[in-house]
Formats: sequence, C-alpha cells, structure tokens
Amino acid sequence: MRIGLLTEGGYPYVSGDARLWCDRLVRGLGQHEFDIYALSRSERQETEGWIPLPPQVSRVRTAPLWTAEDDGVAYGRRARRRFADGYGELAAALCTAPEPGTPQDASEPLGPEADRFGNALYALAELARDEGGLVGALRSETAVRTLECACRAPGALRAARAARVPELLDVAAHVERVLRPLSLDWYEDDGLGSADLCHATTGGTAALPGLLARHFAGVPLLVTEYGVQLRAHYLGTADGPPSVRALLASFHRRLTAEVYRRAACITPGNTHARRWQERCGADRAKLRTVYPGMEASRFTEVGEAGDCADPYTLVWVGRIEPAKDLVSLLHAFAEIRRQEPKARLRIVGAAVGAEGTEYLGHCRALAAQLFPDEAEGVHAVGDNPVSFEEIGDPAVPDLAEAYAAGAVVVLSSVVEGFPISLVEAMFCGRATVSTDVGAVVEVIGGTGLVVPPRNPRALAEACLALLGDPERRERLGAAARARALELFTVEQNVAAFHGIYLEIVSHSPVRRVLVDDAGEPLPFGAPAETHLPGRWTEPGHLAGRPRWAWTAGGATAPVRATGQPQETVPAPERAS
Repeated sequence: MRIGLLTEGGYPYVSGDARLWCDRLVRGLGQHEFDIYALSRSERQETEGWIPLPPQVSRVRTAPLWTAEDDGVAYGRRARRRFADGYGELAAALCTAPEPGTPQDASEPLGPEADRFGNALYALAELARDEGGLVGALRSETAVRTLECACRAPGALRAARAARVPELLDVAAHVERVLRPLSLDWYEDDGLGSADLCHATTGGTAALPGLLARHFAGVPLLVTEYGVQLRAHYLGTADGPPSVRALLASFHRRLTAEVYRRAACITPGNTHARRWQERCGADRAKLRTVYPGMEASRFTEVGEAGDCADPYTLVWVGRIEPAKDLVSLLHAFAEIRRQEPKARLRIVGAAVGAEGTEYLGHCRALAAQLFPDEAEGVHAVGDNPVSFEEIGDPAVPDLAEAYAAGAVVVLSSVVEGFPISLVEAMFCGRATVSTDVGAVVEVIGGTGLVVPPRNPRALAEACLALLGDPERRERLGAAARARALELFTVEQNVAAFHGIYLEIVSHSPVRRVLVDDAGEPLPFGAPAETHLPGRWTEPGHLAGRPRWAWTAGGATAPVRATGQPQETVPAPERAS
C-alpha cells in the first residue's frame, strides 16, 4: 500500500521531533511505499538537510511553517464573499466555544459548533483549491475585522470581548500559520489523493493535510500522538493576554476535536496521552495504545552483564532543564549522604537553550554549597560527591556507559510525557527510583520504586532502600529489562502499525485505478469487494450466518461457528 506520512518539524529533517521513530517505522515496513509530506519549523532545520532515506520512500514534499510569501492571488467579488462567509463561520465557532478548561465528554453527542467549525474549515479549503491560495486572504484586513465582529457578537467568550486590535492581529497571524496547509497543492490525484492511508505523526497542524485528503479524496486518516498537541499548547501559552489565550485555546481545541472526529484510528503512545485524548473528545472506540519503539541492541551488553557497577553510585541521565527538578534531587542526595557517606551522584546530561544553561549553573552552585569538597587527609585533594558530566566525556563515552556507571538510576521530574531515559535504564537492567509524573507508573509497571514529585525526603528514602539491598536491586533490574524488551522495542512498534495499516485499509474502498508496467489500467486488478466500504470485512459476518438471519433480539450464535460468537466491528464512516 502507499502511505502518506505527514510530519511537522521532524522527519525527514536531521533535527526535530519524531525523527527517530519515524525512520524506524519506514525502514521496518519495507513492503510498503511511503510518500513523506513534511512541514518545517525553521530555516535552520531546512538548511541542515535530510537524513538518508530508505528506498521505500518514493518522494518527499516539504513546505515551511516559519515563513510564507504572499501567494499574490487576487480574489474576485464572489471569492471575497466566499472567504468572508467561511472565515466568519470559523471565527464565530471559536468565539462561542466553551471556556478553556471546560471538560468535554466524548460520550455526549457533538454539538452544532463542532459541525460549524468543520464546515467552515472545509469551505476555506475548497476556496483555496479553487482560487490557488489562501495566505493573502488570511492576512488581510477583512480577516481581522471579521474576527473582531465575532468577538463583539452576543454570546462571545467573556475574555474575547475585551480583545484589542493588537491582540486580534496576534490571533489572526497564529491562525494563518496553522491553516497554511490549506493553500498547498498536495491534495490532487498525484499527491495525497493517490495514497491508501494518511498517517499523521502528531496532531494539530500536521494532521490538517490528512483532514483535507480525507475531505477531497476519501483517504482514511491515522493519527499518532506520543505527546498530545493540545496539552502542549495549553502548557506553552500560560503567559499572554487573556483574550489571546482564550481565542487560541478555543481554536486548537476545535481543530483537535475535528481531527479526532474524522480520524479512522488514533494511536496514543501511553495511557497518560490516551486520557488526555479522551478528555479532549476522542472516541474510545478509535483509540489504540502503541508504545514507542526504541533500539534495544545498544544496551544489550550492559543489560546482560548484570549489576557490576559501583553499589553506592546514583545516576541521573537526561536533558537539563527546570522541569527535571534537579534541585529536589540534590536536596534528596544531601539526606542520602548523611546516612550513607559513601554515596555518589553522577548527573549526565547537557543543557538546552539559555534557560537550561542558567538552570545548570544554578544546580552547580547548589551542589557546591551543599557538598563542599571533602578530603580524607590534610595532604589529599578534595572531591565533590556530585559530578556533572556529558555524553562523550572520557568517563561516559556513550549512553549505555552512563547507565552502567551506577547501581540505581533516578528520575526526579515534575513534568514528563513518556520517560525515554527510564526505558533506557530498564534496557540496561537497572533498578530505578522515579517520581510519579506522566507515564512513569505505566512504563515501569512495578519494576521500580515511585515517589511523589517535589518530595526530596521520599526520594532519599527510596534511594537508600535500594542502595542497602543488592538482591532487591538485581531482582528489580532483571524484571525491568524483561518488561522493556517485551513492550518498548522497535519490533513491537513496527508490528503494531503494520496491523493497524492493514485494518484501516481493509475497511476503506479502493479509490485509485490500478495500472500495469506500461501504464495501462487493470480493470480487474482489485477484487470487486474492495470497492465497498467496511462491512464485508466484519469478523462477525465471516464467522457464520449473515446479518439478516440474526434474531431481532440480538445476535445469536453462528450456525457453523466453532467457538464463541465474535464481536462485530462497526464500519467506519463513509468518506464525504
């Protein structure tokens, strides 16, 4: 099958999000053909280029989100009226949406505002396709005035009513950036229209081309979120004018709900993300948890070597930033040193950005204050029990050696999505002490100790419990490695997506004409039933008597069934 892989700020660029797992997925599914449609986030990302691509990638099409030239499209009177109507409906849907923070129950029927937003979105997409672009119109004074009218209308959000012109300009500019994929020429029969399946590697803007491919050509959409984009937006816009935050939160909430509503399947990376998706309106029947796949081979030597590290050394590995809460870890280590003077703490990681660099300096100063250099005698050189190192240093040449350096691996974060460093420690067969944030409890599954976040005393007690019990450390480490090899490898990730691809495509009718090597059409190249959506593939139908032979009170046992009656799978919604 042909897969349209939709990315934002990641694959196939050298730097960015979701680069590694996308590359592993594409390489692991060599029997399929991939077309990559990538949205870049910065000029630097485009300058750095792409990673080497496998032969199953037939083509790559890119578009920038960080800049956009005016498309130069001059609308006529009818087109201007279409834009005003479509953008007016979109703005009205945003301004009359529930206040941010209002819970949304997926079991409740979708209200008229959901249809209003979706209809307006697709009306703008059709206008962009007919007229050749939408960038200039979204930047126009008409767009700002339309947004202002929606904010002043009766029933508008309370925070939006007080929006001033500069704030409306900020909102309109943000909406234009997010809706930039509407102006792309990716949706014709030689583009996403020819794909069997669109796979968006994240929600939000990356999934927007998939929505349009579904609208224009009936291509089914699969959405994968290892970090929920709506949650990231909420966390990233804590500051700013209330009107801007309210309008943008409403816009992203509506866009996310439309993506979840139209997707054939949604694959969260963990239960924590799954709960967020359900809270944001995703249908539980569409959710399938697929854990990230990680390369386990580079940790094999350390994992199979057993616990041969310094029994008094704690190791922390990760990206140094305030969310990792190294301050609490240092205070916890001060308590550990009082009860175990031989204990040492190795912090392995690099700071990212100005905020991370400043935080690293603060942690170094705190470590020097809490643990003055100590010497065993008057002629010895003092040594601090806390060390700050980076991967590539002589003592830690690679990531596996970093985890091998200690008997216990510690995670002290206050905010965490899927804890990659924790999984790497499990591959290495290390006992772990972690804070109860994000998907930590789901990942370790009882193979490590978990304490509340921002609680140095509890963190210290858990570390001391493992440092003083070598047999328990070895038992937990072995269990952690077995769990990681079962759930978090590349092989299980690729196999899961392979099955989901087949399941979605089997419930979707064939849309493109099959041709031979000479380009001539093959009228019987696909079975007749592949032109029908969904129901012919239902397990319940194949297992025994047809639907029309079932009793009125419910499904009865099939006449020729050899086991229990199979549960019927509801057919997906027909392509619009």
